[in-house]
Amino acid sequence: MNVEDQINAYINSQPEKKRNDMIELHRIIRNIMPGCILWYLDGKNEENKTVSNPNIGYGTYEILYTNGTSKAFYQVGLSANTGGISIYIMGIKDKAYLVSTFGDSLGKASVTGYCIKFKSLKDINMDTLIAAIKYGFEEKV
Repeated sequence: MNVEDQINAYINSQPEKKRNDMIELHRIIRNIMPGCILWYLDGKNEENKTVSNPNIGYGTYEILYTNGTSKAFYQVGLSANTGGISIYIMGIKDKAYLVSTFGDSLGKASVTGYCIKFKSLKDINMDTLIAAIKYGFEEKV
């Protein structure tokens, strides 16, 4: 199964309301960064043990480790969780940036250094969420 098929299967496996929100977010993110590299991570480690929720990734950047090695990873992620949906903005140097810039105007969301969690799109200010996603694609590491 290719990445787009894995993404569609993952989205379609969600309950209807969450599935509809994820379809809309997937569409929005693809419109922001058309043609970006797509990722699908099933949440399992090398031993096939579940270590996280599955997630969809968009774009790519290099994570640079202190030992001089690097690894490619996605810039923006989308994941279903037990309480709703998470948007990941990866590669942010200033871990207070998301909270200070977008936190107050997002609506009913929990915002951390790289994650925006919310129950439903109806609870979110979409202009603010789109601005945060765009920032995720612009952020340089």
